[in-house]
Amino acid sequence: MKEELQAMNSPEVLDFRELELELAAAAAEDERYQRENAAKFRAIHQKVASYEEFRDIVAASNLKPLERKDKIGGDRKQPWNPTATTSSSSKEPACAVLQESLSEPRNSFEFSRIWRRIDVKKRYDFLLQIGAEKLFQIFHAEVCSGLLGEFLLVLEEFFLDRQAGEVIEILQCLTKTPRFTLNLVFLSKDEMEHCESLFVKLQNSVNYENEADDRLKSALKRLTTLYNISESGS
Repeated sequence: MKEELQAMNSPEVLDFRELELELAAAAAEDERYQRENAAKFRAIHQKVASYEEFRDIVAASNLKPLERKDKIGGDRKQPWNPTATTSSSSKEPACAVLQESLSEPRNSFEFSRIWRRIDVKKRYDFLLQIGAEKLFQIFHAEVCSGLLGEFLLVLEEFFLDRQAGEVIEILQCLTKTPRFTLNLVFLSKDEMEHCESLFVKLQNSVNYENEADDRLKSALKRLTTLYNISESGS
């Protein structure tokens, strides 16, 4: 009996509940990836006219149909689109969202859930807090539909000169994710303009730094090509 108690208190004992939750999260993430991936190919074959149409098709892949027991006008326990931004009418207290945002996401599903719930002004700090290396681990399969454009918008709007190195590292890690080129092609005109503006800010910031930042200048030059930034835009 004593040996059994010692075994239960041993740190090596597996937490099956935690494993079950991780398995469920991984399965949900994989299922969502398969749905969105199939929707992207459908959108390409349909030759959509704009990025907005492409995004709508991909977003619609996550919609869930109403069941017979659901009633129009009644309380809905499950939103139609679980990836949609939480509205101001949500009953979840703001402190819960803030607390969740302080934890580090382990996968793209957890990242997207936190990203949609935090204020736009906090997303910049959230990206830098996670860092390039962890972001690459999170999006090892693919950057979820639409997130690349949102990253560029946030990085451009709240960019600070002293964080140029961190921003460049994040931009580098995004280029290494699968289907980066495809996500780049479907950036909206507004998102591409923000991308070009971000590179202008980075170029100005790096140019004003001392000679020790030659590495940043070299990295930025390569990124200019990878992000299809024209010479006039950079």
